[in-house]
Amino acid sequence: MKILVTGASGFLGGALVRRLVADGAHDVRILVRRTSNLNDLGDARERVEIVYGDLTDAPSLVEATGGIDAVVHSAARVDERGTREQFWEENVRATQRLLDAAKRGGASRFVFISSPSAMMDYHGGDLLDVDESLPYPRRYLNLYSETKAAAERAVLAANAPGFTTCALRPRAIWGAGDRSGPIVRLLGRTAEGRLPDLSFGREVYASLCHVDNIVEAVVLALATENVGGKPYFIADAEKTNVWQFLGQVATELGYQPPTRQPNRRVLDAVVAVIEAVWRIPAVSTRWSPPLSRYAVALMTRSATYDTGAATRDFGYRPIVDRATGLASFLAWLDTQGGVRELTRHLR
Repeated sequence: MKILVTGASGFLGGALVRRLVADGAHDVRILVRRTSNLNDLGDARERVEIVYGDLTDAPSLVEATGGIDAVVHSAARVDERGTREQFWEENVRATQRLLDAAKRGGASRFVFISSPSAMMDYHGGDLLDVDESLPYPRRYLNLYSETKAAAERAVLAANAPGFTTCALRPRAIWGAGDRSGPIVRLLGRTAEGRLPDLSFGREVYASLCHVDNIVEAVVLALATENVGGKPYFIADAEKTNVWQFLGQVATELGYQPPTRQPNRRVLDAVVAVIEAVWRIPAVSTRWSPPLSRYAVALMTRSATYDTGAATRDFGYRPIVDRATGLASFLAWLDTQGGVRELTRHLR
């Protein structure tokens, strides 16, 4: 199978490319900017076809999708830095352009990396063991959630005879090689003593997703006929007690776990002010907000997912357990000089 991967310079895209190359059963093509850092691809870089361009450049899309059997679209604007126009351009219109180019280029399959954030309602609460029957929100928490949902809907609506589409929804992808994801960012703030304890005395549970587990799900989804027009939650086998997990990892790294608990009313007021300031384009395009309603929701609402549909339709089962993944992650952090060094350039 000839497979195009977008986002190959990122954490998940890079891991997927390495897996596809290692499997030896596919010809892999990647669409990247000339400025992209491909060092994390390792030896796989020499075994893939590189097309330089981006999702806004029509000629590069034609070149990237020509003769391709399948597309895995993992590129996206992920963090909260950016204007509404930037999010819609990079997450929605870019996905629509890639869908169109893939169909014209003869692709028969399109796997979209979505996110459970697309299902988080502005006024929502805990989501425990929910499945894909969960409806889309009436109001979204932020531009990332809104545009991932819009892109997901476009992908699923494009499913047709001869062109199978699906969306995979991993949350908080983690593991060795993660340089800027949510777990790394939280650990960086913990190391600097800047992360407050937002549990407010509650236990908060989440379904996280180790990078090797979502890569396994992608590989399986590429090979089955049962996924057409459907979304799937993808997660680790374990449900994570978020604050307990952060405390455990912080302790193993030699840092004090978060203990400072802010006043909830004060926190809400601060978030409101920050969000007002971050509506100013000159601010929103330069920095990610230090705190947001979305970030608070991720840390205060339980969100666990039933992966039974993925198991039923394409045999998904996690291949990396929590203990193994954590040991590998901590060992890799040590090779990077520790979490402080890894995160000091993040903004």
